[in-house]
Amino acid sequence: MRERDDAERTEEATPRRREEARKKGDVAKSREIPAVLIILFSLIYFYLLKNYYYRLFQDMFYFFINISHTGCINLHTFLLSLSFTAKILFPLFLIMILVSIFSYVVQFGFIFSADPLIPKLEKLNPVKGMANLFSKRVLVELLKAIFKVAIIFYIVYGFIKTEIKKIGFIYGLDPLSYFILLAKDSWILLFKISIAFILLSILDYAFQRWDYEQSLKMTKQEVKEELKQQEGDPLVKSRIRRIQREMARRRMMQEVPKADVVITNPIEIAVALKYDEEKMEAPKVVAKGAGVLALKIREIARRHGVPIVENRLLARMIYKMVDLGEEIPESLYKAVAEVLAFVYRQKERV
Repeated sequence: MRERDDAERTEEATPRRREEARKKGDVAKSREIPAVLIILFSLIYFYLLKNYYYRLFQDMFYFFINISHTGCINLHTFLLSLSFTAKILFPLFLIMILVSIFSYVVQFGFIFSADPLIPKLEKLNPVKGMANLFSKRVLVELLKAIFKVAIIFYIVYGFIKTEIKKIGFIYGLDPLSYFILLAKDSWILLFKISIAFILLSILDYAFQRWDYEQSLKMTKQEVKEELKQQEGDPLVKSRIRRIQREMARRRMMQEVPKADVVITNPIEIAVALKYDEEKMEAPKVVAKGAGVLALKIREIARRHGVPIVENRLLARMIYKMVDLGEEIPESLYKAVAEVLAFVYRQKERV
């Protein structure tokens, strides 16, 4: 069922789906990048401040040697011990925090989401948990772990193979010199491992990006549903348009009794005109229609005593050329004036 569902997800994620995933904290990210950058920046930090840490470790070494000889342990020596520990660890912890934040910001920017902190009951599902043990992500993590071990083994083996030749010089060193040599060799070894892990982190980020895009893909039905939510359901929109047309038609019919004349085709088309010399420069179309709507206009006009004049050509021209609520064009002034004059003469006779 899961394979079938994945096979149906062929559509690229829409901007709305991406935004919703981002709000939930669901973004493409590699945990390898923060880890390798923390190690690398820590090593660079120790290298740049090696003289400071040399003096610090030297003082700490003599301090503990003195304590072991005198056996004097009191509040003062305890505070000095804390001071040495803080001077070593606090800058390192600060670097780890800043580099970790920086590495995640570089990958996906700033995100403030509490969704990942909310407990989810589906995570306690044992069936789903067993399925996750054989998922593609777990397989990739296993391959990464094997690859990491292989890289470390290869680099350490090569390093030891090279440094084993210097083992004869170690016997003649004092403890402090031995410590300095060990620190230097450890720094070189960790630096080489960090450089190798940078390549792994780049490959891992590429995979995480691809896997994230695959997880966001949508089915055709999901895309349709989202479009409906964004633009509105076509059926609802159609109904709204129908209601709007009905309301406009009702308002138009209310204007027919106020018209001065209705010009017909005689059955197919009906156009109602109104003219007020003080407010209008030319007669205005207050209602028009064809077919059933034309019959309705004529019926209302007869009911309210509005004159109906048959003029096939003029009715068709006004219906095509003039929109509802607009005044007639100058080219029709003469023809309409003749109709209105005829209507006014008829009213005078009555």
